[in-house]
Formats: sequence, C-alpha cells, structure tokens
Amino acid sequence: MTDQEEQSLKETKRKEERAAEEIKQLAKDQARRKDTLAREQAIEEDQEKRGIKRAKKQAAEGIKQLDRNQARKKDTLAREQAIEEDQEARELKAKKQSRE
Repeated sequence: MTDQEEQSLKETKRKEERAAEEIKQLAKDQARRKDTLAREQAIEEDQEKRGIKRAKKQAAEGIKQLDRNQARKKDTLAREQAIEEDQEARELKAKKQSRE
C-alpha cells in the first residue's frame, strides 16, 4: 500500500470515528433533553398540585373566617340587645319609682 492509500484509509477511519462520536453525542443530548423535560413536567405537576391544595386550604379558611365573622356579629348584636333591654328595664324601673 502506498502512503497515499494509507493516508486515505486513516482519513476515512477518522471520519467514521467522528461520525460515530457525533451519533453518540446526539444520543446523549437527546437523552439529556428527555430527562430535563421529564423533570420539568414533574415540577410543573407538583406545583399544580400544591396550587390546588393551597386554593382548597384558602377556600376552607375563607369559609371559617365567614363563620367566625357571622358568629361575632351575632354575639355583638345579642350584647347590644341585652344592653338595650337592660336600659329599658332601668328606665321602666326609674319611671315606676318616680310615680311612687
């Protein structure tokens, strides 16, 4: 074999090796992209689940707050009515005493 033929064979071999290396690198890149996408999807799903859980918790807390507010208003109204009734009773008593 001549030097030129040997050189040609070496060049062909290098090209084949380079092509094989590129194929390996492409496969690695594709696998990495696939893993990254799977990780991102898992993160998104987790965030969505957390968002739903947070929304449910906020809704439940909102209902509890409404119940507390209603109870507070009811209690305030009952106290105001008791005070009013007590004042009316005092006024009646005072009128009765002033008549006697």
